[in-house]
Amino acid sequence: IALLDLVCAPGNIQQENSLSCNVELRVDRYKLAMPAFRALWEKIRSQSVFRVRFDPDELVCRAINALDHRLRVSGVSFMVESGVMHDMASRETLAAGVSFERHSTASYDAAKQTNAGYGVKYDLVGKLVEETALTRKAVVRILKGIRPSVFAQFQDNPQEFVTKAARLMNEEKAAVIMQQITYEAVDAQYGTDLFTESVSKGKLGVNVMKVKKHLYDHLRYDSETEKKFAELLDTDENVAVYVKLPAGFYISTPVGHYTPDWAIAFQEGTGKQSYFVAETKGAMAPLQLRGIEAVKIHCAREHFKAISQ
Repeated sequence: IALLDLVCAPGNIQQENSLSCNVELRVDRYKLAMPAFRALWEKIRSQSVFRVRFDPDELVCRAINALDHRLRVSGVSFMVESGVMHDMASRETLAAGVSFERHSTASYDAAKQTNAGYGVKYDLVGKLVEETALTRKAVVRILKGIRPSVFAQFQDNPQEFVTKAARLMNEEKAAVIMQQITYEAVDAQYGTDLFTESVSKGKLGVNVMKVKKHLYDHLRYDSETEKKFAELLDTDENVAVYVKLPAGFYISTPVGHYTPDWAIAFQEGTGKQSYFVAETKGAMAPLQLRGIEAVKIHCAREHFKAISQ
């Protein structure tokens, strides 16, 4: 009786909310076998290796100059707000945040008010090595080379000093890499099992949309920009098939793996055979990209040049 109730009782048969259920992306086998996609895949499936040769002295000098001119660390401060809570505060007023009445607000310089950080040991060199992948010797040379007033900022806010210094050093490393990196094609190639074996899920209407020309029956998007771009591809008569590449498809770079966003195959007779969109961003000007992102995109261009020869 209990088992039948699970099946037959009207209260147990609920309408499924398509906006809240998980959607699993499934490969369209017809599109996977399309000549346009197979031709595109043959052009981009090859893998490569890279070589970087640069003068470490140049990198050290560039990093010192960047830190001296651009590293600015704010001191640690805290704010104290004083007030009272009304005697007859209800649950609703507490939830709305109107039960408390602010009387005064004051800001304090943490360095002058507390000695909490006094005597705490901090492996500055080790932290920068971890964040930049530079040698300890190179990091020490950089720290010794910057102005004393710049290095003194470390005492004001150690964590912010490490975060900002590492970012500036990585940007200079990326700039040097972009000038000296070369790629060479190898025999290894990616297979179409990247598409058939990878599992991707999402929520319809939240980060998944139904599509027509995508290699999968649905598309999982990471931003509104990607969503709008896919809508344009779906309505473009020149587009035969496109795919948002899975994470398993990547290009090796000195600053980590890089997966381009899209691969697009055009209809025959349009004068275009294939095209690659490395990134789908609202601002694509090189100066608006962060250093690491810029070097990854540069490496992608060099990779595709190498495997196209």
